[in-house]
Amino acid sequence: MIADRAALESALGHRFQRPDLLDRALIHASADAQGGYERLEFLGDRVLALVVAAMLYESYPHEPEGALARRHAVLVKRDTIARVARAIGLGDHLVLAKGEDDSGGRANPTTLGDAFEAVLGALYLDGGLAVADPFIRRHWTGLMGEDLAPPKDFKTRLQEWSQGRGIGLPRYDVVEQSGPPHDPQFVVEVHLPGQPPAQGTGNTKRIAEQAAAQALLESVGD
Repeated sequence: MIADRAALESALGHRFQRPDLLDRALIHASADAQGGYERLEFLGDRVLALVVAAMLYESYPHEPEGALARRHAVLVKRDTIARVARAIGLGDHLVLAKGEDDSGGRANPTTLGDAFEAVLGALYLDGGLAVADPFIRRHWTGLMGEDLAPPKDFKTRLQEWSQGRGIGLPRYDVVEQSGPPHDPQFVVEVHLPGQPPAQGTGNTKRIAEQAAAQALLESVGD
């Protein structure tokens, strides 16, 4: 199915024993709603998260969990993944419907990020961590070194943003709690004067507050 499978396999550093896995990883839902790459994307997302977490654990032995988590969030976010996808020319190999292709789907960061995770899932299924781990490390080691200081968490960034504009401190309210005690889900709403509230969800109040702060920062363009 891939016009130049050898070129993509060269970029990945792996020759597939099951080329159908790589084919499937490149099919966008616009081209095949029932057989796209979503299941492989689900798997690849977890493989990437595991390897990057291991890299951070090894590289920053004295940092607490919170700082490692903030680094991890930056390294596995969609824009970062899309950067690596562009570096290996993944967009040229995607299978898209004509309308999706004509609208710039091959350069869309979300499409690139999702497809890249699907390719990671295919790598893992075809060769295991022995193949997926070194590929991820090859491309993420340089990204880890771009910012030696751990990024600030979203609540801190929102507080600094609001104080810098003289509009006071954010207020966080739990608006919903559901689920059993061993697996609760919280919905938190953050409020700032002059701004529409934003919500975030998580299995702890802290995670939900971070998600809400991130949503509000995105809404104000920060």
